Amino acid sequence: MGLRVLAVDDEAPALDDLVHLLRADPRIGEIHTARDGAAALRKLDRALAEGRPIAAVFLDIRMPGLDGTVLGRVLAQFARAPQIVFVTAYEGHAVDAFEIKATDYILKPVRPERLNEAIRRVTESTEDWMEDDGTGAPSSPSEPEPMPVELGGVTRFVTPAEVLYVEAQGDYARLHTSGGSHLVRIPLAALSERWSGAGFVRVHRSHLVALSAIKELRLDSGRCTVMVGGAELPVSRRHVRELRDLLVRRARRSP
Repeated sequence: MGLRVLAVDDEAPALDDLVHLLRADPRIGEIHTARDGAAALRKLDRALAEGRPIAAVFLDIRMPGLDGTVLGRVLAQFARAPQIVFVTAYEGHAVDAFEIKATDYILKPVRPERLNEAIRRVTESTEDWMEDDGTGAPSSPSEPEPMPVELGGVTRFVTPAEVLYVEAQGDYARLHTSGGSHLVRIPLAALSERWSGAGFVRVHRSHLVALSAIKELRLDSGRCTVMVGGAELPVSRRHVRELRDLLVRRARRSP
């Protein structure tokens, strides 16, 4: 199968060269690309939603908008973070890179033998990550962590059990509880990974829902929605069957 990787660079010629070198290595399987940090997050988000997470990200640093070091810190928050290999023309960010535990740091122009060494390190680091069935799916979820939120200058922690659903808002996520909502600086994909063992299910690229909070599943003219805490949320077509199966299994377990 090979590793599923994401190559990120805002310069098209550099991105094409990197993809060409990656494709020549037999250890690499699927190669996804992005031209900036925001697009990279969307690709990672989509891969997680489809159950095909990215194993490694080959990442430029100086990019418009969300730069590589900021994106790297976001990725490091994932419960099972992808390996990060920085690919850059600048030496000055090496300390930042290794502070966030990057697997490697390659200087441009990329030499094939240097990239081969980086792929070797990635492969060794991802053996446990991929060992269960080759898909990168987690074999056992980690204990979900509460999320710190600011309320009037006071920090409190919202537990997954309090959250009805989560709504994506760019690089942020809004946690909806019975008592209100809280905006936190974490992408929905990262939170989905972090709370993977807390009974949440992805119903849409913009929504993560607590399975226990779903009161109704509605099908109308081919459109599917769920009722959660008084809100009607859309369900993507690709998630309908999985969600319906989960709800049926939950109903069968109920007394």
